[in-house]
Amino acid sequence: MQENLARGLSVVSRAVSARSTLPVLANVLLKTEDAGLKLTATNLEIGITYWVPGKIDTDGATTVPAKLLTDYVNAIHGGDRIDLELQTGETLYLRCGRSESHIKGIDADEFPAIQTAGDQATTRIAQNVLRQALEETAFAAASDEARPILTGVLARFEGDTVTLAAADNYRIAVKTIPILDPVSDASVVIPARALNELIRILADVDEPVEVVLAQARNQILFHLEGIDLVSRLIDGQFPNYQQVLPQTHTTRAVLDREELLRAVRPAALIAHESANIVKLQISSNGDAGVTVSANAEVGDHVGQVEAAVEGDGTTIAFNARYLADVLTNVDAEQFALELNGPLSPGVFKPIGDDRYVHVVMPVRTTS
Repeated sequence: MQENLARGLSVVSRAVSARSTLPVLANVLLKTEDAGLKLTATNLEIGITYWVPGKIDTDGATTVPAKLLTDYVNAIHGGDRIDLELQTGETLYLRCGRSESHIKGIDADEFPAIQTAGDQATTRIAQNVLRQALEETAFAAASDEARPILTGVLARFEGDTVTLAAADNYRIAVKTIPILDPVSDASVVIPARALNELIRILADVDEPVEVVLAQARNQILFHLEGIDLVSRLIDGQFPNYQQVLPQTHTTRAVLDREELLRAVRPAALIAHESANIVKLQISSNGDAGVTVSANAEVGDHVGQVEAAVEGDGTTIAFNARYLADVLTNVDAEQFALELNGPLSPGVFKPIGDDRYVHVVMPVRTTS
């Protein structure tokens, strides 16, 4: 029970509000339900619920400081069994082995209501398929709030697929995956922060996660065995990213992902000391390949990468971080890099996966 409780607290604690004016949002809700203990935490954008199996003597509910309870349950030893009892004055009594504690809480009625999987599932998606797709897209969402819509990931449900798209002002990541139950067309924008928490929860298994689009369309809920994650949706119109995706190219280089990443990382260290610019020079003559270079006041770096090149030779400059991000987050042995000269976006496509595309805007340089 102690292990199960610790695991549940570590999952829901990710949704606890760190800086809230409402003291109860720093707490976790403990409630007896379905022959077990239901743990819930929320920051009003994301809510996570986790069911811990246990033996219930009498029903009850309270909220206690999430960090304190999590640290406490991780710290106690002396037996697997942990007893919880709600005493008068919202005090939680805990006994594990030979240790006893009291933690003061806040009335459960003050905790905001969180939707749990009661609605009919909209569709189901294999957990490993959704997890990989989110890992390959969510990182490209904007982190600053200047344009709130770009801090989310567009999920466009069409028939038996969902297309996930994330973009900031410098890159776009798009992935289409199958869903298990066909749906009528719908588009929602989900905060990337919520999807990054979902990545942690999803397992590398074929078992499906249920997706529930709330009737009011202002929330989306993901339900898997013993865990619910609910997120608010972002209002607004997601930009039409499709018109930015290049349809043709004049240069195509096929490279080994690991090898390119090994060349980009040291270049990025040098680039970090100036404007974070890394140049790729693609040569298409006899010695086809890609030269990765960076220049700064502190020094310079040049690395060579083997590549199969079709079309014209060209040079293009990218922000080093965006280059490293796509190579780190997308798991493919080889990438095709498609270019239309130094001023057009670069397109990264994993070889063997025609359902993913990543576009990075070039950086204009003086040379």
